[in-house]
Amino acid sequence: MPTTVDPATLPTIVDTHKEGSSDAYKPDAKLNARISIWRGDITKLKADMIVNAANKSLMGGGGVDGAIHRAAGKELLRECAGLGGAETGETKLTKGYNLPAKYIGHTVGPVYGEGRKEKCAQLLKSCYQSALELCAENGGGSIGFPSVSTGIYGYPIRDATHIALKTTREFLEKNDKITRVVYVVFQEKDEKVYNELVTEYFPIEAKAGGEAGAEGGEKAKETKGQEGEEVSELTNGDG
Repeated sequence: MPTTVDPATLPTIVDTHKEGSSDAYKPDAKLNARISIWRGDITKLKADMIVNAANKSLMGGGGVDGAIHRAAGKELLRECAGLGGAETGETKLTKGYNLPAKYIGHTVGPVYGEGRKEKCAQLLKSCYQSALELCAENGGGSIGFPSVSTGIYGYPIRDATHIALKTTREFLEKNDKITRVVYVVFQEKDEKVYNELVTEYFPIEAKAGGEAGAEGGEKAKETKGQEGEEVSELTNGDG
């Protein structure tokens, strides 16, 4: 079982999705080739940057936050201690230390509340936007996202996924420094939501004979199997 996963080895939605239409966006094969959905352990992703669903202190916590801090080691905690925390919707950059990722973008997602949906949506968009900007400003390449705020912070997964995908689409249309975006999920139900919604923002034209997706689907199954046993510690959620 490999200890790290290179984003370049993961199937993109070009491989895994046969077709999908959108009323708002036109199909763009080049953009679609930059999007992956992966069920696995984000601490094993050898990306240029992974995103941590952090709290305002940036000093570690449960779920993905705790897993990233444990895997990165004590040096990460020392660097975070000097950052002065972060506001909701903000992302701050650190080195990856013992992680295979070069950088970590620590973003603070909103705590969801029914009475403040619009504000929560703005803040969650800011999480994804600021993380993408930080990655692009620091060399670009690949970035891995957890599903921010959908754990103990209570953001409904479908609503959060719409925001993640829309923000990414709008960013990638204007910036070519990000070569791969990996949405990292650890539960099958979340993976299904991403797979269902992704073509609303990254539509795919059907290929003749339905050959699209066959090879990539098998590749996706193999990749998920590599890390399936290592994600149990993350099931408390992504902030």
